Amino acid sequence: MINIKASKAYGVNLGLNHCACIQAVIVVEVIMNMFSRLLLICHPDLHPSPAMARAQALATTTGATLHLVMSSPLPTRLTTLDHVLRSSARKQDAEHRKAWLAEQVTALDALGITAYAETVDEDDPLKDLVRLGQLHHVEMVIKDIKHETALSRALLTPLDWQLLRRCPIPLHLVAHAEHPLPGRVLAAVDVTQNDPFIEKLNDRILATAHAFAQRCKAQLHMLQAYEPSPRFVAYAAAPVAWTDELLAEMTGRARERMASLGARYGVKHDHVHLVRGPGPSVVSEYVNQQGFDVVVMGTRYHEGLSKIVGSTAEQTLYKVQSSILAIRS
Repeated sequence: MINIKASKAYGVNLGLNHCACIQAVIVVEVIMNMFSRLLLICHPDLHPSPAMARAQALATTTGATLHLVMSSPLPTRLTTLDHVLRSSARKQDAEHRKAWLAEQVTALDALGITAYAETVDEDDPLKDLVRLGQLHHVEMVIKDIKHETALSRALLTPLDWQLLRRCPIPLHLVAHAEHPLPGRVLAAVDVTQNDPFIEKLNDRILATAHAFAQRCKAQLHMLQAYEPSPRFVAYAAAPVAWTDELLAEMTGRARERMASLGARYGVKHDHVHLVRGPGPSVVSEYVNQQGFDVVVMGTRYHEGLSKIVGSTAEQTLYKVQSSILAIRS
C-alpha cells in the first residue's frame, strides 16, 4: 500500500448580513492545492477511456498525484469453472491487470505525472474505493459512466449509483471527454427553498465548481431549474393559484438570490441561468444543448422509493452527454 502525505486544509468563515433581522453565516472550505490528489477507477476492459483522458489532463494541468485503481472481477465466461480452476483463473486475471496498471504508471511517469496503482477487492468495491480515497486523502474520484438497463438498476444497484449515494469525496463521472480538460463548467443549484441544509449544499457545490473551473481555466456558469408549484414558494402555507404576475414575482426573487449567490463565487451576471421545468430534464437538456463539459450538482439519498427511482443526480447521469461532478450532501 502506498502512503501519501495528507494535504493541508484550512477553514474560512464568511459572515453575510441578508437583512436587519437575519444574519446568515456562510462557511466555505478552502483547500490548499485543491484537486491535487486524484483517484481514477480504471476501465475494467483495460483500455484508454474518457475518464482516463480527463484524469490525465487534470493531473497534467494541476500537477496532481494520480492514483489508479482497478477491481479484479472474474470474467463471466470463467464463472462456470470448478473451484480450483476458478481460483487459478482469478489469480491469472489479477496478475494481468496488475501488469497493465504498471504499464500505465510507467507511461504517466514519462509524461511527468506522479502515479501509483493497485487493485481492490471485487466482493465489496465500494467499501475499498472509499477506504482508499480517505487513506490517500484523495480530493476527487474519477470514473467512466457505465450505462445500465432499468431492469439492472432495479435488481442490482450499479456501482455508479452506489458511489453517488455513499462516496463522501467529490465524484467525477465521465461520459465523454471530447475536451480532456473542461472548458465550460455548470453548477446546478437550488435557491427555491429557505432551508439551511440546502443553502449549505449550494455553497459546497459552487465552492467546488469555482475551484474546479479555476484549476481548468474554464468558464463557470450557474443553473436553477424551477417549476411553478407550492414548493417553489418557500413560504406558502397552502396550494398557490398561479398567475402570470405571481410567477414573474417568484422568478424575479429567484434571479436575485441566484445573482447574490453567484457573485460570491465570481460567476458573471450573464452566466446565471434560470430555466423553467423539472430538475433532471432541465439540467440534462441544458447541458447537452449548450455544450457544457461538466455539470456540478449535489446528490442526496433517502432509503425507500429513491432506491429505485434515484436522486436528481442519478436520473441525470444517463441523460447528459458530457460529465457530472457530484457533491454528496
